Order: sequence, then structure tokens, then C-alpha cells
Amino acid sequence: MTDQSKNSNAQVQQTPFDYTLSVIGGKWRMKIMYQLAGEKVIRYGELKRQIPAITHKMLSSQLKELECCGIVNREEYHQIPPKVEYSLTPRGRTLMPILEGMCKWGVENQS
Repeated sequence: MTDQSKNSNAQVQQTPFDYTLSVIGGKWRMKIMYQLAGEKVIRYGELKRQIPAITHKMLSSQLKELECCGIVNREEYHQIPPKVEYSLTPRGRTLMPILEGMCKWGVENQS
């Protein structure tokens, strides 16, 4: 079996849990979604200020990936200076109970 067919089989057999982790996993995605959940729309610069430890490159790439997953909506306005706004999609909002549950667990179990 070639590496390509092994990878193809692994993708086909992805569990729902694996899929969920692929969407929300990583250091930044949940932080980005959490910030977007508190606002109807938010501009890139404001989002960057709310997550000061993230680099511009990482924020940009994570937003693009979340957009590709259908979690984040990106609205670009063609004006000077450029204006781009981000928001959670209805699909993205369905993830908020998961994030809220994780926050609740942290509050209850943090030492």
C-alpha cells in the first residue's frame, strides 16, 4: 500500500471526534472563536488586540482555516483604508456550547 493510499484511507475513516478536533484543535482556534462569539462582527485589528500573544501571521492563517471549515465568515469592504470584518457563522455558533463547557470545567477544576 502506498503512502498516498494510506493517507486516503485514514481520511475516510476519520471519527466524528477526530473531525471536531481538526476544526477546533490547536492553540489559537478556540481563543479566536471565543472572541468572535462575544461580538456580532469584529475587525482584524481589534481581534489581534484581544489576543495579544498571537502573531499576525498565525492569526491570519487560523482565520483562513476557520473560514475554509465554515466556522468564520470574512467580509471584505473595498475601501481605503481596507476594512475586513469577521464573525462566527451559524455553524460556528453551534460550537459555542462545547467551548462554554470547557470554560466551565476549567473554572470548577482549576487549582
